Amino acid sequence: MKKDLWILGIETSCDETAVAIIKNGREIAANVVASQIESHKRFGGVVPEIASRHHVEQITLVIEEALHQANLTFSEIDAIAVTEGPGLVGALLIGVNAAKALAFAHNKPLVPVHHIAGHIYANRLVTELKFPLVALVVSGGHTELVYMKEHGHFEVIGETRDDAAGEAYDKVARTLNMPYPGGPHIDRLAHEGTPTINLPRAWLEEGSFDFSFSGLKSAVINTVHNAEQRGVVIAPEDLAASFQESVIDVLVKKTERAVAEYKVKQLLVAGGVAANKGLRRALEETFSKHPEVELVIPPLSLCTDNAAMIAAAGSVMFEKGIRAGLNLNANPGLDIELYNE
Repeated sequence: MKKDLWILGIETSCDETAVAIIKNGREIAANVVASQIESHKRFGGVVPEIASRHHVEQITLVIEEALHQANLTFSEIDAIAVTEGPGLVGALLIGVNAAKALAFAHNKPLVPVHHIAGHIYANRLVTELKFPLVALVVSGGHTELVYMKEHGHFEVIGETRDDAAGEAYDKVARTLNMPYPGGPHIDRLAHEGTPTINLPRAWLEEGSFDFSFSGLKSAVINTVHNAEQRGVVIAPEDLAASFQESVIDVLVKKTERAVAEYKVKQLLVAGGVAANKGLRRALEETFSKHPEVELVIPPLSLCTDNAAMIAAAGSVMFEKGIRAGLNLNANPGLDIELYNE
């Protein structure tokens, strides 16, 4: 019988200190997340220095809790997987150095993982991946369409040229005086309103799978400012609904076209914005008309940053023979396609 593969994953790319242990790339034995949202909320966004300090305070405790939940010791762990990038460099460094220390102290292989690869592989904790596939990645800093012909091979076929969808959500929420993180508040408010305000959709040049949300964000801000100057009251729920409809319209239609052009078997949705109820519903409605394509959306707990996704991706990288030395460094601008080499 084949021995079980136990991977311990560490994720500290932004404001979540997370450690998880995954069995055979599919089963969650432990998934611990120490959130910092309350610390950053008063600043309206993540403060890198504060995030790094919290990671230092939490990382050892979170590692110990993950081992406790899984009822394992380091002698039973096969490898340490860690987010190498992209992300906040100070935050990444805490996780990378913790992983290197564990790998050195316990003589374990060290596996570097791309943060977005982790978000994509969160879906493998729901169901087995079927290739070829397309992943729609929508998170705070990333909006991408990624084509995969096999495990561990990533081809970016579309990406944002300016603001990511999550960034646009947070900036619009700030304009409407909503607390950080803004995405869930906009999503909730949008379901109470009607999309009566005409806002732009950036389709870009014909055939492009790229995205652009900067113009939409600016249009919302200008709409609010112009209304204030004229003394006109705009219902915030209608503005939220109009903004969300614009974002979802572009995301869904470009994704539908990519899925058709690349003739894939699966569409995976990944990243924090995948928790958006409006987006989930629109994708489900659209792809109910395409029964030949399996739509996979992870549960809310696996959409936001966590280490289970890093350990899941790390399991694949480990089996492909990808290793890092103890000179591994944080790489805040890491390109996912480098993992194909």
